[in-house]
Amino acid sequence: MRLPHSFQITDGEPPVAARVPSRAECGLPEDGFVFCAFNQYAKIEPEIFALWMRLLAHVPRSVLWLQALIPAGREALKRHARAAGVEPERLVFAPLVKKPEHLARQDHAELFLDTRYCNAHTTASDALYVGVPVVTCPWPTYAGRVASSLVRAMGFPELSVGTLEEYEELALGLARDRERLAELRCWLGAARARAPLFDTRRAVRSWQDAVEALVAEPQPEASGRT
Repeated sequence: MRLPHSFQITDGEPPVAARVPSRAECGLPEDGFVFCAFNQYAKIEPEIFALWMRLLAHVPRSVLWLQALIPAGREALKRHARAAGVEPERLVFAPLVKKPEHLARQDHAELFLDTRYCNAHTTASDALYVGVPVVTCPWPTYAGRVASSLVRAMGFPELSVGTLEEYEELALGLARDRERLAELRCWLGAARARAPLFDTRRAVRSWQDAVEALVAEPQPEASGRT
């Protein structure tokens, strides 16, 4: 059963904390570019992590903002960063907080980098809600097409690209062109009010219509057996 915009029914009005913590409170540099990837560590495959490290290498003073999950995972990511020639200190780990606070602090995130085999789901829609562009590259599996569905339902299909080469080019281009990125963030903020992704009532109606259509399908005639 296919829904018209996205499979994910999203809260169109999630609470956002009024106070935005400072960059210093978040452990972020005052003037460096902030890539973020708030997916679970298990979703980060070696190829995409190597791509992220290349982005850090090409964008001076940039950092990658990740969730502070299991300590062993954090240490493993630091080791891989060091092996790629990137200072481990450029990986910044955000402690887990309640969702309103998490949404508010993403005011400092400038570009969300998606994983490939298993995309961001709620973390991607959270980023889009607060105006952070999500760069994604779809994979043939269901879990690998989620973020493409979300950015399209937001009205920005250009954020979903066909190859990792295009993904890297797009992310690097946005990081280097702050004016272009600022315009994109502004458009995202303006689109939120009308985007199907955050029209919860519309999504629920689409779901109800799809289920009713299934139930109304004519059933095959009975064979006469008992």
